[in-house]
Amino acid sequence: MNKTITIIGSGLAGMSSAAYLAKQGHRVRILEKNSTYGGRLQTFSEKGYTFDSGPSWYWMPDLFDSFFSDFDKKTSDYYSLKRLDPGYRIFFNKDEHFDVVEDYEKLKKELNQIESGAAESLDKFLNDAKKKYEIAVDKFIYKPSLSPTEFIRFDLIRHLGRLSIFKPISKHIREYFKDDRIIKMLEFPSLLLGAKPSATPALYSIMNYADISLGTWYPSGGIRSIATALYDLALEHGVEFEFNQNIETIRIENNKATEVISSKNKFSTDIVIANADYEHVDRVMLEEKYRNYSKNYWEKRTISPSALLFYLGINKQIDLPHHCLFFDTSFKKHVEDIYDDPRWPGAPLFYTSCTSKSDPNVAPEGCEALFVLIPVAPGLKEKTVSRESYLDQVVARIQDMTGENIKENIVVSKSYAHEEFILDFNSYKGNAYGLANTLFQTAFFKPKIRNRKVKNLYYTGQLTVPGPGMPPALVSGKIVAEQILKDYN
Repeated sequence: MNKTITIIGSGLAGMSSAAYLAKQGHRVRILEKNSTYGGRLQTFSEKGYTFDSGPSWYWMPDLFDSFFSDFDKKTSDYYSLKRLDPGYRIFFNKDEHFDVVEDYEKLKKELNQIESGAAESLDKFLNDAKKKYEIAVDKFIYKPSLSPTEFIRFDLIRHLGRLSIFKPISKHIREYFKDDRIIKMLEFPSLLLGAKPSATPALYSIMNYADISLGTWYPSGGIRSIATALYDLALEHGVEFEFNQNIETIRIENNKATEVISSKNKFSTDIVIANADYEHVDRVMLEEKYRNYSKNYWEKRTISPSALLFYLGINKQIDLPHHCLFFDTSFKKHVEDIYDDPRWPGAPLFYTSCTSKSDPNVAPEGCEALFVLIPVAPGLKEKTVSRESYLDQVVARIQDMTGENIKENIVVSKSYAHEEFILDFNSYKGNAYGLANTLFQTAFFKPKIRNRKVKNLYYTGQLTVPGPGMPPALVSGKIVAEQILKDYN
């Protein structure tokens, strides 16, 4: 029997679940608090400059392809992809930078100039990472992780041992490389995963394989085009969207969700999927007796970083590739400022994305659209910090590293941090990426996709399995949809 399914939130995971369930004939309705779809994959324009305001890295193209193939579609039916070359540039100091180029043999030669034998070590490291990646995608990533028993099978246990989940990635990398510059290059994805390298399992070397071997890509029309693709796909399968619906309550009767209540409307339902921030759903939308997790539980989680973001329209061209990492200050100190002693960093690492290098439509001719991200600890207050001072520091260091003086050429400047993450997405402590991928926040240690007290309430998105990022969001949506189809078959 077909069900009426209500999804709270139109991020990638929510739209993914919606498409899978609608395909099976269920009536699916997505309620979104904001005025448009896409969750964090938003865009805005000002003075002829256009900025993707959310994620900016397109990795793991195979998982996007797999998602669309489930609907007899190809990624190219919705957008085209361009592999970036270099994938990104790392600035170590004003006299030294390194390009992660597409040509693998050239990359190895360049690494050998940094550390003797690094080429052979990279082959071994990436071969190991490739095996981990294939095992993770084939055997583990699509599991609902409701119980450890899902993994108690001989073939899975055998593979589990090869994933190195009990070894930190910091140690794993150092078994292959000694030079600090190469180590930084390989450790940086752990920051994107939301944890310090010493607390991130070596399993996540799969991100290095995704980075170096599978490549960094840019979709035509920008990252927002991914959200538009899922929106169009959902509409094709009859999914209904209701915008400007700020959800206040999920009504529970006899341990069953019967109604989703917004500030405007009431929606009767057979099943609810929460794609909004997990902690916010539990704390705000549910009575205490129906919450999956307590306040204390969330306070004890290792939350991924927030971010201080700047969107800059520059009225001249600058000599920067699409993606750049500025590692000209202490990696170790910045990690400590995020995780060990949370504070606003004094001399932070930062990242830039100059999308106009790959897409001439995002800036006026001869100009650049520049996105700057500084990872910062979640939960910080801004009373004692000046965003403008960080912008001044970033601009000064870009000039120092590249010779590009852009201070007088900024014609659009917009910032974004904790307060906006909370306002726009009800993001717990203003986090940008969800839960950190530490050992005890991986797989069945993550918050569950199913409410233990409300039998028809499910969760999807970056705070549950498989974790943060755009490809995992697509997978998360599929996991929840399949679990519902199993539960209500």
